[in-house]
Amino acid sequence: MSGSHQTLALVLFSAFIAVTLAITTWVSRNRRGSAEEFYAGGRLFSPMENGFAIAGDYMSAASFLGISGLIALFGYDGMLYSVGFLVAWLVVLLLVAELVRNCGRFTLADVVAARMAERPVRIAAGTSSVTVSVLYLVAQMVGAGSLVALLLGGTSGAARSWTVIGVGALMVIYVSLGGMRATTWIQIVKAVLLMAGSVALTVLVLVRFHGDFGQLLLTAAERSGHGRDFLGPGLRYGGDWTAKLDFISLGLALVLGTAGLPHILSRFYTVPTAAAARRSVVWSIGLIGSFYLMTIVLGFGAAAIIGPDAVRASNAAGNTAVPLLALDLGGGAGSTGGTVLFAIVAAVAFATILAVVAGITLASSASVAHDLYATLRRRRGNHAGKKPYSEVAVARAAAAGIGVAAIGLGLLARDLNVAFLVGLAFAVAASANLPVLLYSLFWRNFTTRGAVWSVYGGLVPAVLLVVLSPVVSGSPEALFPGVDFHVFPLQNPGLVSIPLGFLAGWIGTATSPEAPDAAKHAETEVRALTGAGAV
Repeated sequence: MSGSHQTLALVLFSAFIAVTLAITTWVSRNRRGSAEEFYAGGRLFSPMENGFAIAGDYMSAASFLGISGLIALFGYDGMLYSVGFLVAWLVVLLLVAELVRNCGRFTLADVVAARMAERPVRIAAGTSSVTVSVLYLVAQMVGAGSLVALLLGGTSGAARSWTVIGVGALMVIYVSLGGMRATTWIQIVKAVLLMAGSVALTVLVLVRFHGDFGQLLLTAAERSGHGRDFLGPGLRYGGDWTAKLDFISLGLALVLGTAGLPHILSRFYTVPTAAAARRSVVWSIGLIGSFYLMTIVLGFGAAAIIGPDAVRASNAAGNTAVPLLALDLGGGAGSTGGTVLFAIVAAVAFATILAVVAGITLASSASVAHDLYATLRRRRGNHAGKKPYSEVAVARAAAAGIGVAAIGLGLLARDLNVAFLVGLAFAVAASANLPVLLYSLFWRNFTTRGAVWSVYGGLVPAVLLVVLSPVVSGSPEALFPGVDFHVFPLQNPGLVSIPLGFLAGWIGTATSPEAPDAAKHAETEVRALTGAGAV
């Protein structure tokens, strides 16, 4: 890209970073330092504010860059991500939001541990939450690297690597200094910017085709090289039985995974009541639904205006389709309008990545401190009279450790599509977190063994199947293309690992030597349905 693109985009990057750092600094000076303040922002946010924050947390680089790129490359099949991500919110609204707010305090493990033996359940749920969060973080890192590589002309691998490192450092600063309150305001600012940018691009695409969406689709089909097949199913997930099963597996993961994402569940604790949590989800569904409708226009717009070949030439995974589309809509390379629009879209995408990364890091560091560290500390006591570290201090340290892990994996997976990577995180969340959450809320006879088996029975197969899949080895697009040890044919493990998570929970409960605690279940049920005793 030209020097003017680089300069303007970097100025906008810097402006967003400066604003968010100012928010973080202001919040850090005005915080009380309590765990409730750090994890839940004092539970002071209104449903509308929290709805915008949820939307900001959810509309990640996978949505803005990855989904549009997949639609530009694969047409109809790429839309599965848009549909799946949106439909998933019905599960959250109807089954999870209010009950989780009433039963828990800060994390997923709080909900399960309310009626189980605390230590094994918290360790299992905390381990699963951190695993899901790190996988999700990797996708955001890859998106950041792709964006900056495009900005610098796609020639600098070192620039991409340093971008991933820089994003990791910023997310540690946001979480360590500002906690949930700063992270929430960053999400709100980012949601407003992303919606405004998406609306502007969508309008420009439709104007280019005089408001005729049918003509847009026909042009996209013509430029795709696949003709009408571009507008029908099967281009990516058609053909043999493996591709069709992968389609089903991905759909299950997307629809069921949202309700198990730690950074989404933690959002329900930032409002004062369960009713406010439900209204937050309604606000977020409106915003998210509008956004995903626009990604369809942007994806087909990129195919029609830029062409899949040009998108693939810039980034094989399609992650740069929207910035390239903005460049063309503004007047093309070298034009003032193209420079401005490209820089704005690049800055919005970068803001999206930073905001989502901060939310995920906070949720995972909360799991480490509140579930893993606090549980082990209670078991060991104050060893040799030493004063234990506070949960908040441990959470800040955990943010740094998680940042390092995400940076390393982000550098390794930098050539994969970000929406695809998020699909893997959703599969793990749906396999390990959703079964134990639903069983805990709705099954009277569920036991501690069932809870632990449910988590590990979904988590271990999901991670193992990804390692043994074509994602890691055995294909030109794999993480390690030079070796082949894949034995599992599907790219997404959800079709196998999600049923295994539910099955393991049932087997663990059926074979459990202890009887379920009827009194604790009754107490939890009343609390979940009425909010009596909720924090």
